Amino acid sequence: MVAPGMNVRMWDHPATQSNVQILKERGVTFLGPVSGEMACGEYGPGRMVEPLDVRDATLAFFRTQAQESGPLAGRTCLVTAGPTHEPLDPVRYLANRSSGKQGYALAEALADLGAKVRLISGPTALRAPAGVNASFCETARQMNALVVEAAEATSFDVAICTAAVADWRPASVQDQKIKKAGKDDVPAALELVPNPDILAGLSAPSPFRPRLVIGFAAETEKVEAHARAKLARKGCDWIVANNVGAGSDVMGGPENEVVLMTLETVKSWPRLSKEDVARRLAITVADWFSKPHNS
Repeated sequence: MVAPGMNVRMWDHPATQSNVQILKERGVTFLGPVSGEMACGEYGPGRMVEPLDVRDATLAFFRTQAQESGPLAGRTCLVTAGPTHEPLDPVRYLANRSSGKQGYALAEALADLGAKVRLISGPTALRAPAGVNASFCETARQMNALVVEAAEATSFDVAICTAAVADWRPASVQDQKIKKAGKDDVPAALELVPNPDILAGLSAPSPFRPRLVIGFAAETEKVEAHARAKLARKGCDWIVANNVGAGSDVMGGPENEVVLMTLETVKSWPRLSKEDVARRLAITVADWFSKPHNS
């Protein structure tokens, strides 16, 4: 794999193009070059691709190789991530503080172990993970539609719902910006209606239910008690619970401290980077599938 960068006339020279063709015939992959401004001040094809593109191409290469021999080779995984935005009018929406970092890290960790990963994400500022099939949406209903479509098209082995999906949305969305009204500027009452429950929908018995369904529970108090109740209410197999209360710096932060809960066990993990939490959970999933009665 090579990422060439050179003056436009050097790149276009017949000798260069002949050598490029020989290398391609020998199996060398070319990343770029692209058109753009060059160090010499000229503009045209020959500019090296961006370093992040080189990184992503390299990661995608090794993740594709892992699909042949990794611990999760042959497994398909669905991951939801990020917040949802529920519009009020053309300029406002209801949302939460989720950054999507934990879900994106988990999609990458599963791909590193050889899984074919489908990521469905709400609005984030994150770069799509390399080697992962990613789709993007804004609202809970849009996310639910993508999840249902993906689940019906693919028999997922595991689904992990890290997304912080809004429980409610405005009953109606205004076509114009909502303005202050009256001398006291008293706001109109906001009527809310429930959103689809994506985790419960995936967990419900059906021909499309993944073999292992894992939910996330972001709580501000009584973390284990609320997570245990959510595990029973949603019908999923595992719950990853965390405390996102004031001072935790979990939502939007770089670290997480979770409790992994199943119907039989409760395991508290130490505070780790979100990447390490993702790797640890991905390994736990791979270990579960390695047992004959779960494979």
